[in-house]
Amino acid sequence: MLAALSVVRLSTTPIKGLSLDHPSSIELTTHGAVGDRQFFLTDGEGRLQSCTANADLLPLAARFDQDSRRLEVVSGDEVLCAGTVDSAGAIDTDMWGLRSIVADVVAGPQWSTFFSDLLGRRVRLVQARQSAYDVHPATILGSSSVAELARRSGLASVDPRRFRMLIEFVGGTPHLEDSWGGTLLRIGGAVLRGGGPVKRCAATTRDPASGAVDLQTLRLITAYRGRRESELGVGATFGLYCEVLEPGTVAVGDCLRVG
Repeated sequence: MLAALSVVRLSTTPIKGLSLDHPSSIELTTHGAVGDRQFFLTDGEGRLQSCTANADLLPLAARFDQDSRRLEVVSGDEVLCAGTVDSAGAIDTDMWGLRSIVADVVAGPQWSTFFSDLLGRRVRLVQARQSAYDVHPATILGSSSVAELARRSGLASVDPRRFRMLIEFVGGTPHLEDSWGGTLLRIGGAVLRGGGPVKRCAATTRDPASGAVDLQTLRLITAYRGRRESELGVGATFGLYCEVLEPGTVAVGDCLRVG
């Protein structure tokens, strides 16, 4: 008898690249989870910035209240930068060559000053009008896959947070999600369709709390899975992209039904 599949962790962040929050539930839309990756950083040439090359983002967290439009960047209990979010003008942003999104530069000199000082070069904070997800609105990964990576690598465990996946589930065999391409997935009140594999980047080599490079995840993944095709080219793949066909609430503990 097949083990039941259920949601064990949800991971979101208001600002792309900052540390993850783990809410008990999310409202999943065709553009991703409400409030997830709503803000992001670009450099002076408009290039998207991520935690892959900006380790100082990972120890920080963000809080955004949609009603008051107040955004805060915090370190533990300390508020490092805060203010009401207003637009200083619309811009288009290229998302890794896959699509262009409409966004608004966040007004107020404190934001550009704070993040520019943090990263050591000029950047600006931008708010997506929908979501700044990378390739597809949702990602999913099985805990069994993470445990298999640890086993194959001779490690006691691997922290699944380093993969920054929206939905983590328990149950089933390692890399079961690889078989779900084109398959309907019913999770809570939402219906998703499995897509292609997620090509991993060097952000996964960083400790999710400190940002320090502490695990050669790409080498470890390819050591037993090889290099595979993905929408972003050939590389180390781990986890699955998903489209959202029917929006709805997804909560920790919800059953995941395949087909």
